[in-house]
Parts: sequence; C-alpha cells; structure tokens
Amino acid sequence: MDIKIRIERTEDYRKTEEVVRSAFEPEVFSDEKEHLLVNRIRKTEAFVPELSLVAENNKQEIIGHILLSKVKIINEKKAVDSLALAPVSIISEYQNIGIGSLLIKAALSAAKELGYQSVIVLGHQDYYPKFGFQPASNWGIKAPFEVPDEVFMAIELTEDSLADVSGFVHYSEAFS
Repeated sequence: MDIKIRIERTEDYRKTEEVVRSAFEPEVFSDEKEHLLVNRIRKTEAFVPELSLVAENNKQEIIGHILLSKVKIINEKKAVDSLALAPVSIISEYQNIGIGSLLIKAALSAAKELGYQSVIVLGHQDYYPKFGFQPASNWGIKAPFEVPDEVFMAIELTEDSLADVSGFVHYSEAFS
C-alpha cells in the first residue's frame, strides 16, 4: 500500500474533521467530539500548522490525521514548552495496518526538526511505548486531571530535555 504523509492544508480541514469524527465514532471511551477539538485547536495559538499531518492513500484521499499542539509544563519555578499529541485518527477500513505508526513517527520527526524538545500523550499504555513514550511521572510531570499513571506519557525528542522538568501540563483553552 502506498501511503503519503503530508502537512494538512486549509482546504483539507472539512475532510480531515470527517476522518477524525468517523475514526472515533466506534470507540467506547470517545465523547465523539474529537473532530471539534481539532477545529478548536486550529483557532488557538497552540496550533502549529506544520504539525498537523494527514495520510493519503494512492487515490489522494485523506485516510488519517495527527495533530501535535503546544502545551506548557508548569511548576512553581518555571514553565517549559512542550507539545501534546492529540488526536491521531485513522478511518476504520485503514486501521491496524501501520498508518497510525507512520503518522506518529512523521509528527515526532517534524516536531524535532522544528526544535521542540518533548511530547505528551494521553493514550493506550501498550501502544505509545513502542515509539519511546514513558510514563510522564518518570519526570515528575502530571496531568491537570485524574488519570491512571500508565496512560499519561511523555517522550524526549532531544536527550535529557526533560531532565530538569516537572510540574503540571497546561493544555490550550481548546481542550476545555
């Protein structure tokens, strides 16, 4: 299968939101509003257009999407810039064949190239560690809400970039 990963364009927004909505429709733990989250993030300063990527099939149809947006990790002494991975979406007929992995690897690589140091994710404990994510608590990084430790994770894009970082993650107002 020939899959192309590229930066999302403004003319893709409606189709991308359809992909996100359809990808989360059957999910048990979804509020089925992830497509609205993507729309809201695009309207904030947290949005980084170069980190909103789509996957296209050989017919140039958008079949997947990933978004990394700016967050801050804040404690009483300092605030550190980071990114949040949310959401990653693949339409059902293309799930479980590696497209999500392609999108995650491409997004992490693009974030590193842009100079970002770390990424936070709230996600499946058996999926994200294969990309290098570890419990954020390893660095003293906490979610701003109650969540099991093993599903709130972080990854350093640059070695030791989280060594002196701790505190609570502050998401953009789009997540509220």
